[in-house]
Amino acid sequence: MKLLLSAVLGLTAAAPAFAQYETCRQIEEKQAEALFDRWNDSLKTGDPERVVANYAHQSMLLPTLSNAPRLTPESKADYFKHFLAKKPVGTIDMRSILIGCNTVLDTGLYTFKFDDGAKVAARYTFTYQWEPSVGKWLITSHHSSAQPESSD
Repeated sequence: MKLLLSAVLGLTAAAPAFAQYETCRQIEEKQAEALFDRWNDSLKTGDPERVVANYAHQSMLLPTLSNAPRLTPESKADYFKHFLAKKPVGTIDMRSILIGCNTVLDTGLYTFKFDDGAKVAARYTFTYQWEPSVGKWLITSHHSSAQPESSD
C-alpha cells in the first residue's frame, strides 16, 4: 500500500516528501473518514474562513463549481464565499481511503445538496498531511468535479 500511495502522490524513493518527519503520525480509518466530516461541518457554518482553515497554507483546490485552480487562502475563501451561499451539504456515496506516513488519501464519489433543492453528484480526491506545527491533519490537495454522466 505504501508503494501505491507513493505512486499516487508522485513520490520517489530518492526524495521522499516525508523526510521532514522523524516519525509517522498514526491515524485509523474512522479518524481519516472524520476529516471529511470536519470539512463538511465547516461548510455548514457558512463561513469561508472556517472552511479554508482545513487547508494547508501550501495546498491546491480544484473546485466542483469553478474552472479556476485555487492556490492561496484568499482564492479559496473567494470560491467558498460563493459556494457557501448555496448552503451545500455533502454526503459520501462511496470512498476508498489509503493511509501512509503522515498522509491520507480519500477518494470517491459524493453528492452535494443545496438549499434550493439542486443536487450535484461529483468525484473527489482529498489528500491530507499531518501538520505538526498546528497539531492536526490539513488538506494539501482537493479535487472535485461533477460527474460527466447522469447516474441513470
